[in-house]
Amino acid sequence: MVVGVPKEIKDHEYRVSVTPDGVRSLRQAGHEVWLEPSAGVGSGYSDEEYRSAGATIADSKEQVFERATLIVKVKEPLLSECHLFHPGQVLFTYLHLASLPDLTKALLETKITAIAYETIEAKDGTLPMLKPMSEIAGRMSVQVGARYLEKTQGGRGLLLAGVPGVEPGRVVVLGAGVVGRAATRIAVGMGAQVTVVNLDLEQLRALDDLYRGRIVTRASTQAAIEESVIAADLVIGAVLVPGARAPKLVSRGLVAGRGGSSRCGIGEGSEPVGR
Repeated sequence: MVVGVPKEIKDHEYRVSVTPDGVRSLRQAGHEVWLEPSAGVGSGYSDEEYRSAGATIADSKEQVFERATLIVKVKEPLLSECHLFHPGQVLFTYLHLASLPDLTKALLETKITAIAYETIEAKDGTLPMLKPMSEIAGRMSVQVGARYLEKTQGGRGLLLAGVPGVEPGRVVVLGAGVVGRAATRIAVGMGAQVTVVNLDLEQLRALDDLYRGRIVTRASTQAAIEESVIAADLVIGAVLVPGARAPKLVSRGLVAGRGGSSRCGIGEGSEPVGR
């Protein structure tokens, strides 16, 4: 098989789908790897590192798509890339097509086989390829949210950890799956007051046992969401419905009811909302 690794061109996307170590593994398995020039620069990998690992550096993105039978990416292709695919080719990447009808139509017209990382299930029903990105999203959400609470970023000048004589900030996590658990861990570690809202009571029990009264857990109802969000300084959305758009649990009006001072961070997804 010929594996093609194009450079990501989506705004603010610096990752690369295959590392030099990954190239070595593919080469040992008997596959060819074609890489677009500078594909790994954003992640700190030079073309020379890829050459040393056994990859062929193509002349252009077009040549990568022309030679490859399997295209491996990090994020969904942009519409401007769809004309590069050819019938029978396989695309393997994060797609999240539920919110991208135009891209879905364009990919169907290319007659390729597109496999989405986020829809691959293990035997136990979990999503093993989505989990690492969800863990990152959950941990980063609190870090990014804390930054935007700073006065210089347009926030209220609030420190999540608080200081002696001033109470800590209030973080609400909507969802207790992979993203929600990761966000809770970081928020608790930063010293915030944390409330987790979720439908699955067993997941809430597990968190309650783990943190032993350090967090507040609430069964998910519209009233619980509204009360928690109105009182929050930072809201982390961590709900996923596999293959569909995440439900909109927090309205603009609800945020406005907080005086516009809350910051909402959205994770890439955790467990399904119905679980």
